[in-house]
Amino acid sequence: MHRRRNSGFTLVELLVAMAVGLVVVLAAAAALTVSRVGFTTVDSASQLRDSARFAADIIQRITVQTGFRDAFFASQQQATRGADITGFNNAKVVLTDPMNTSADRNAGEAGFGSDILVLSYQASRLFPMLKPDGTPNTETDQSMIDCSGNAPATVPDFTAANAVSTRITSIFSVDLDPSGEPSLMCTYVDPITGAWTSESLVRGVENFQVLYGVDTVVPNTAPVPGLNPPNVPLSYLRADQMVVAGDTAGTTANWQRVRALRIGLVLRSAPGATQGITTPAPTYYPLGATPSSDSADKGTAFASTNDAGTIFTPNPPDSRLRQVSTFTIHLRNDQEP
Repeated sequence: MHRRRNSGFTLVELLVAMAVGLVVVLAAAAALTVSRVGFTTVDSASQLRDSARFAADIIQRITVQTGFRDAFFASQQQATRGADITGFNNAKVVLTDPMNTSADRNAGEAGFGSDILVLSYQASRLFPMLKPDGTPNTETDQSMIDCSGNAPATVPDFTAANAVSTRITSIFSVDLDPSGEPSLMCTYVDPITGAWTSESLVRGVENFQVLYGVDTVVPNTAPVPGLNPPNVPLSYLRADQMVVAGDTAGTTANWQRVRALRIGLVLRSAPGATQGITTPAPTYYPLGATPSSDSADKGTAFASTNDAGTIFTPNPPDSRLRQVSTFTIHLRNDQEP
């Protein structure tokens, strides 16, 4: 009777099998890692697009309200009404008086080159303007909101004397949010405390550019008396070009000839969205690139070395995705008195 000999893997065969298995495991781990990094990149790009859409939507929603007047004011001239749209170039918000003052930004500071946009408008009262007992109707239809989404339910009785005090004001700018991330900020009057406050609307906005489309405005010069009412934008100017030194009335008259806004944003993702690869940072043009001499759009671009932030290069380079969002808004309401 013969016994069968037991056979198994030799040491060499076992080592080969282990090596092959290790290669398979490493390949699978590498594929999983690449897949996860790719998902992170795609997800970051999607979030950037969503953030850009939201920023554009809220800026457009608030801007088209600019200059709206209640029927009481729309039916009469208001010489003391002032400008409903103003702004500051390359500046930061000062909460003590954000409509009239600002702070300069320094090179290297977060948001350097970003502008401030100030928009004002009145709430719309419910009709009729008088209650059955003959007293003024101070309830609103709550269709007008500020940049934080607050809609006043009531307003003081509108009279010529309080035309300015009844306006709602929304201010857009760029600053660091509580976590230290540059963000598109909304500055408004808190309906409870009555004090100016700022809050983050969109995280990751590191550049905010505004140009003002004007009709017949010469930079830093008061309009000539007797001009026709503004119609369409004939040129785009910076906020500082709207100011007439020593002439408040001339400055206000320039602002009242604004008919459109050119808005440019640069948004960034969270770190690591480009698979951890840090490459030389590209240059971004939030308002449009400077065209070449033979470009078909020669003369229509808005990038300028005289306007900080319109040519933007991240420093230092990092592993974030970035997206530029550029759009133009035509003002719906007449801005003149």
